[in-house]
Amino acid sequence: MAKERFERHKQPWTGEEAGQLRTLAGKGQGLKQIAKALGRSEESTKDFAKKNKIKIAKKR
Repeated sequence: MAKERFERHKQPWTGEEAGQLRTLAGKGQGLKQIAKALGRSEESTKDFAKKNKIKIAKKR
């Protein structure tokens, strides 16, 4: 499986994206689903959530 390419490399987060991240995390979505919905990498999403103290559910 080929890795996805992210054309928006190293773009700053917008307030709208941050709000959407909080909403999706609040609904119990997993990291992979949130990252895909935002068009961000999983690593970027995880780092931003950690910096802003947003808990993301771990899917098992």
